[in-house]
Amino acid sequence: MEAIAIGNGTASRETEALVKGLELPRAILLVVVSEAGASVYSASEVARQEFPDLDVSVRGAVSIGRRLMDPLAELVKIDPKSIGVGQYQHDVDQGELKRSLEDVVSSCVNAVGVEVNTASPQLLAYVSGLGPALAKAIVTWREQNGPFQDRQQLLKVPRLGPKAFEQAAGFLRIRGGVEPLDASAVHPESYPLVQAMAADLGATVSDLLRDQDLRRRLEPQRFVTQDKGLPTITDILGELDKPGRDPRQAFEAFAFAEGVHEMKDLEPGMRLPGIVTNVTNFGAFVDVGVHQDGLVHISQLAERFVSDPHQVVKVADRVMVTVLEVDLARGRIALSMRQNPQAARRGEKAQPQERPPARRGQPPAKPQAPAPPPAFNNPFAKALGRLGKD
Repeated sequence: MEAIAIGNGTASRETEALVKGLELPRAILLVVVSEAGASVYSASEVARQEFPDLDVSVRGAVSIGRRLMDPLAELVKIDPKSIGVGQYQHDVDQGELKRSLEDVVSSCVNAVGVEVNTASPQLLAYVSGLGPALAKAIVTWREQNGPFQDRQQLLKVPRLGPKAFEQAAGFLRIRGGVEPLDASAVHPESYPLVQAMAADLGATVSDLLRDQDLRRRLEPQRFVTQDKGLPTITDILGELDKPGRDPRQAFEAFAFAEGVHEMKDLEPGMRLPGIVTNVTNFGAFVDVGVHQDGLVHISQLAERFVSDPHQVVKVADRVMVTVLEVDLARGRIALSMRQNPQAARRGEKAQPQERPPARRGQPPAKPQAPAPPPAFNNPFAKALGRLGKD
């Protein structure tokens, strides 16, 4: 599939309109992708090593295109803090923040798996059991000796010993190699078990991976041993059903509303598609394609009472919003995700959440008042007003 990736920064909608107006020889998908941190990458040491002869702006364009191809593989090259998401990012302990973000990235990388013959050193460094030094050694060996043919060749990489291999092998993929199981999440130490399953059916491992009817004839209980219990056997069979499956959701192209490019194009009552760009304690910010994110106040996130916006939305969610107000002078947009957004503005109460009954001997918990309607100009306007009066 051919596609054109357009960064969501300045003039993205104009660029999208320009490309759509071109007479292309065939239909090509246009996708607007986040360019958060692209400028940081383009001036980084990683970018200089990858593209020493390219201008900084061209490196940024390459990064935007790669994000459409494989977002995870590209975003790991950027310090997570540089993406700039989070209300209190600069108020917390920076060391703790760095460790927490790296743990999240490592968890994502290991859940998805890494193609060892194409992965960058930055991506390999997040694999369990590896690190920057071993990741660089793997890439160096690959450049000198060609693609890895099977996982056992990883033991030939300098300083990659049996312990590191044991920890990392299950997360490294080799597609098109001599061992079909190398493309799956099945660990090499479980290969004899899978081979025993195939032999029990009078078939090969390739037949077992290809034929669903063969797999259905397997009885998991027969292969339980002292070292491998039924949960492990079940996980292996699940992997055999979809070897090397990508746990990420299928890609769906997103498009902003046609004809809405600037704030002056917005009118109250419009229903627009948008993407959540940030979640705070008082609501969520949504990009609707006008170069200025709008605020969905906490009282407008759902038909029910919401105490924590993170329970309703998360960054990168695709949502439908209704325009409530547009303040061109101050560059602010008020949005709603409610089916009846004017209800809260008329003073109607949102439906409260169910609360557990009070324990015996304790007074019932007082119902928590719903959040106020969006003082869309400033969530803290009333508090500031009171301070002024005092």
